[in-house]
Amino acid sequence: MAAKRSNSDAALLNPATHASAKTLIGLQQTAQKLRLERRIPASAAMAGNHISRFRGRGMDYAESRVYQPGDDSRAMDWRVTARAGKPHTKLYQEERERPVMLLADFSPSLFFGSRKALKSVIAAQTAALLAWATVSHGDRIGGLLFNGQHKEIAPRNGQRGALEIIRQLVRYSDPRRGLANPDGDANDFNEALKRLRRTVRPGSLVFLISDFYGVDDDTDRHLRRLNQHNDLVAIQILDPLEQAAPPPGRYAVTDGRQFGVLDTRSRRVREQYESWFREREQRLGELMRRHQIPLLTIRTTDDPSEKLPTWFGSSRRQSLQARSRAA
Repeated sequence: MAAKRSNSDAALLNPATHASAKTLIGLQQTAQKLRLERRIPASAAMAGNHISRFRGRGMDYAESRVYQPGDDSRAMDWRVTARAGKPHTKLYQEERERPVMLLADFSPSLFFGSRKALKSVIAAQTAALLAWATVSHGDRIGGLLFNGQHKEIAPRNGQRGALEIIRQLVRYSDPRRGLANPDGDANDFNEALKRLRRTVRPGSLVFLISDFYGVDDDTDRHLRRLNQHNDLVAIQILDPLEQAAPPPGRYAVTDGRQFGVLDTRSRRVREQYESWFREREQRLGELMRRHQIPLLTIRTTDDPSEKLPTWFGSSRRQSLQARSRAA
């Protein structure tokens, strides 16, 4: 019986289905090419034609003073305003470090993939690259991972910070844990945002790594409040089969708990399948545009170590500078 279980685990746990510690640690050198402090052009993905201006490193509260024209309205000190009867704004002193927080979604829908790897593997590799890039530039890395349960990781600097993130990524990307968890639910996404609002330090750079199936009307409120004092970047993990229906046929499907049949022999069914996804993507894009959050996409056919440098690498930075001079 033990041998049978071992063989089953070996079939389930392979580079396409589970992110190993060795693989995630091996991304350290590639991550040094990333420059997370840069501006990200949202037009490079789906979030519109604006530029997300990163605040840079973290800020410590210094004092409050009377609001002056031109002050950032997001820095309003509402408590002092209420006491004094006049608008006041907070002033901050720049820190040497800026925390980076990773919100990594390992809900059941992430344990799916039709090409190359599960979405959970791509999410773990993306998070590991961002963790290594953060500590290589002297910033602190923290995170919040969720799948039925939530794991909060306080920001730390150096290799110890990145390795703690990786240790938890290996644990949460294990499909035996993800698919067997009876408490996993898409609504975990809003609960994770709520927890993040309570723990994230103002001035942080926050990466939301998810397939965003948990987005609903309540998400708008959480994103608005998170975005008031932090820089947010959304990284959507997709599989090509989500964007286009499979060839005509009958397919057995499961979410790990329930089983069903997807019948795509009907042209009408295939059109409805693809229409649902387009409408969902449109709503997600509108949500991120409303909050000026860049929305970047990584597919299971992509290599995150090649994809991320196109947004955060030095070549992209030079391209943006040249475009700015031309304008």
